[in-house]
Amino acid sequence: MSTTTSHTPESEGPAETPSPRPVRLIQNECTTEIPVHLLFRDDPDPVAVPLRPAVVGRRRGTGEQPRLGRPAPARARPAPPLDPDLVERPARVLPGAAGVLAGAGGVAGALATSWWAGALPPLAAHALRLPASAGAGPGPAQWAAYAGAGALGVIGFGGLARGATGRAWVVGLFGRYRGTVRRTGLLWVNPLLRRRRVDVRLRHWRSEAMPAADGNGVTVRVVVLVVWRVRDTARAVLGVEDHETYLRECVEAALARVPVEVPGAARAGADSAMDALTRLVAADVAAIGLEVFSVQPVRVEYAPEVADAMHRRRIAALDDRQRATRLTSVVDSVEDTVTRLTTRGLVELDDCERKTLVRDLTVAFCSGRGDSGP
Repeated sequence: MSTTTSHTPESEGPAETPSPRPVRLIQNECTTEIPVHLLFRDDPDPVAVPLRPAVVGRRRGTGEQPRLGRPAPARARPAPPLDPDLVERPARVLPGAAGVLAGAGGVAGALATSWWAGALPPLAAHALRLPASAGAGPGPAQWAAYAGAGALGVIGFGGLARGATGRAWVVGLFGRYRGTVRRTGLLWVNPLLRRRRVDVRLRHWRSEAMPAADGNGVTVRVVVLVVWRVRDTARAVLGVEDHETYLRECVEAALARVPVEVPGAARAGADSAMDALTRLVAADVAAIGLEVFSVQPVRVEYAPEVADAMHRRRIAALDDRQRATRLTSVVDSVEDTVTRLTTRGLVELDDCERKTLVRDLTVAFCSGRGDSGP
């Protein structure tokens, strides 16, 4: 018997190498052929590219709608640069009793020195129950004692101050900020320090008529009421020349950016204008230590040059609104009348008769409402 040997593909020779994969291409109606691997080349030092929202146009023939990127949020304006060390801190003060004791010690020292020098009158010595002095007059030692006692009395009594509720002192020495005194009662403050009184109570300011504009760009005059207070006395007094003038200018600048509606506008518009004004002014004055609680328009009127024209325009708008309201009421009445007549079977109308009835009822209702008023 002859044996046949079966040959398999493995025994015929080495395995065939797979054919290389075809290069993938990107191709559409608007682009040429671009190899895919060229879009993802590995750079030796890749540079990070920040991604930004963009608008991608629609490709022809695909039905794809353009994708709109989200608008970037408005950035808050940076606060004006000020000295970072200029922050309110409490000043070093002593109770008023210390100043009183120092002043009394100075007076007592002056009397004792006078008795020592023999310059104290006998009546004063007798009243103070002091023995007779054998001094022959003031000498160098007595004059030095006089100087020390006088300096002690001046420093003791000269540093006395009365702190009141809602008031504060910004104190400084040789142009340098030394602290703020907010304590109340009798206090002793170094008499060499310069004191500047600041009102830290809740305050309100009613402005004069300021120029502004409404939502349509028409010039208006606005009177605002600002409720505010001083939060950081150091920045308010030393950060600007006059913090009250700075507050007024910030309010005027905010009115130039926020539209203010006249009293006849919607209530929501007035509330949004008040909120926007308060937010803008509070952000502007926060850097100088002021705290604004509300900026509320209390009187809004058109400027004199446009007041007559806007008055006529508002009257015309009111007439149009009243006319539209009256016409809607008439149409509803006619529709209700015709519907009731036909649904109850009182009349049977064809299209021509229905039109005639509607016309007659409309004329009748309009005439009646015109005679009786709105």
